[in-house]
Amino acid sequence: MEGVIAKNGFKKTGKDKDTIRINNAIISDSVRVISPDGEQLGIMTVPTALDRARDFGMDLVEIAPKATPPVCRIMEYGKFKYEKAKRESAAKKKQTVVVIKEIKFRPKTDEHDYLFKMNHIKRFLEAKNKVKVVVRFRGREIIHMDKGMDMLQKIKADLADLAAVESEPKAEGRTMIMMLAPK
Repeated sequence: MEGVIAKNGFKKTGKDKDTIRINNAIISDSVRVISPDGEQLGIMTVPTALDRARDFGMDLVEIAPKATPPVCRIMEYGKFKYEKAKRESAAKKKQTVVVIKEIKFRPKTDEHDYLFKMNHIKRFLEAKNKVKVVVRFRGREIIHMDKGMDMLQKIKADLADLAAVESEPKAEGRTMIMMLAPK
C-alpha cells in the first residue's frame, strides 16, 4: 500500500509513526516559540512565528505538539534530522543483545564428551553470552537425580573463574537447569 495523505499535507507511511510538522504544516492557531539559542520568544500566532523563523533564515519545527499551546523551535530542519539519525545509530551500536546458548548433558556423559562440551561453554562465556546448562534424564535415569546435581556442581566449580551462576541448579520434570552468566 502506498502512503496515505494526512490532513497536514504529509504523506504517512507505516514507518513514520511520529511525523514532525514544520513551517506551513503546523495546524495550531498559536504556538510557544523558542529561538535557535534556546531563548523563549513567547506565545504567538503561526504566521508571526513563521516570519520570525524566516528572519533567522531557518525553519519553524513543532517539537511538542501535545503541549498547550504547542511548542515550536526555530532551527535548521535538515540538520536536526541528520543529528537525530546519527544519535539513533550511535544508540543502536551501543546496545547489546543478550544471547542464551544451551548445552545439554546426560547423567551418563563420559569424560571426553564432558570436556568437549566444557570447551564450548568456555567459548560462549568468552563471547559474553549466557549459557543454559541442561541435564536431561531419560527413562529410569530419573531416579539418579543426584548424579545430575553432582554434574552441575562440577560444572559450576570448573567454571568458577569464568562464570557467575545466575540461577542455581533446579529440577523441572525430566531436566535439571542451571544458568551461567559471564563475569
